[in-house]
Amino acid sequence: MMIFFNFILLVTAILMALISGLFYAYSCSVNIGLGRLADAEYLGAMQSINKAILNPWFFASFIGTAIATPLSTWMSYQMDGTSMSFYLLLMASIAYLIGVFGVTVVGNIPLNESLDKFNIHTSTPEEITIQRLAFEESWNKYNLIRTLANVLALILLLWGLIKR
Repeated sequence: MMIFFNFILLVTAILMALISGLFYAYSCSVNIGLGRLADAEYLGAMQSINKAILNPWFFASFIGTAIATPLSTWMSYQMDGTSMSFYLLLMASIAYLIGVFGVTVVGNIPLNESLDKFNIHTSTPEEITIQRLAFEESWNKYNLIRTLANVLALILLLWGLIKR
């Protein structure tokens, strides 16, 4: 049982680090670069990215972390009771499920779906500007929130592993 638990903890840490790195990269480079594009180019690029990211590699890390972190927490409780490690893993689970998964579902995904329905080619320049204004600032704000929550969750997870 201990070997399986350690394996689950390792998988959880890898998945969380991968998804944390993805959101971090967006915050410190991708969003900045996209922000320099003209309105129509920006919206087209985001539409393309939003479609491209829906792939098995992304889902494995994003949803996998949402499964593996609570599983690690539950296993920690089963093996160690209410140790410091358990509480750190519990806080990591809460930070990820609310601050990353929840923010994505409630914030970023609705914005992505709205943008997906927007037809750049049949819109006027004014409509394109309005769409960008309605999308970009909110999307970047939600991405920053989930980036910070993910980094916090990763710190708590790693701290929990150290405290075992």
